[in-house]
Amino acid sequence: MPALKLNIIKPSVNNMAARVFARAADLDFAEHDVFGQTRSEEFLARNPAHLTPMLECAELSKGALWESSAIMQYLCNKHGLEQFYPKDAERSATIDSALFYIVGTLYPYVARATYPKLNFPQYPGEVGHSDADAAGKETARQAAAAAIAEPLDVFHKFYIGGKPFIGGDKPSIADIRLASTLEFLDVIDYPFPAWVADYRAAMEKALGNAYAEPAADVRGYIAYVRSQKS
Repeated sequence: MPALKLNIIKPSVNNMAARVFARAADLDFAEHDVFGQTRSEEFLARNPAHLTPMLECAELSKGALWESSAIMQYLCNKHGLEQFYPKDAERSATIDSALFYIVGTLYPYVARATYPKLNFPQYPGEVGHSDADAAGKETARQAAAAAIAEPLDVFHKFYIGGKPFIGGDKPSIADIRLASTLEFLDVIDYPFPAWVADYRAAMEKALGNAYAEPAADVRGYIAYVRSQKS
């Protein structure tokens, strides 16, 4: 029986990142789809934050770990996967910065721009979750979509900076998190700059089925959503 259990929800790009990584790293793990179960008493007993992906491992001090970036960092440190997350302090600092920038800046814009189209619930305190009328919510969604251009430019000029990936010649865990995040933008036909198409293609080529299989679940859900609105 695999020592690692990864609880996931397939349409999520946050989950996709952990799923891609576990495959690319060739880890011995079992995947458990917990769609519709994250608010159950049994799940909350293990994970009061009710978040996925969630890694379960007997060696973890709490037995469980959520947040895709934390899961990837832990598994790299645990298994010495320096090809994805180097031990060199300066190189890993850049990857950490990119991860935090995705979670703190890029992803909130992506969520506000795409969740309404994906039929995902929005976060309390934001326009999409408020009593604003449909026009007001759509204006806010469009503003979020417009704001995505700036962090994308930061990734292109600073974090990638003329190399194939944030990790240099090979994808890092930050690349896996970024490429996964970009998948959601297809639901709004986001007008990506030309470099993004090359980057996404390079990621899928470098990681092969490890990327393509989880991506297919996200893309399939997006295709389904779009078919319901056509």
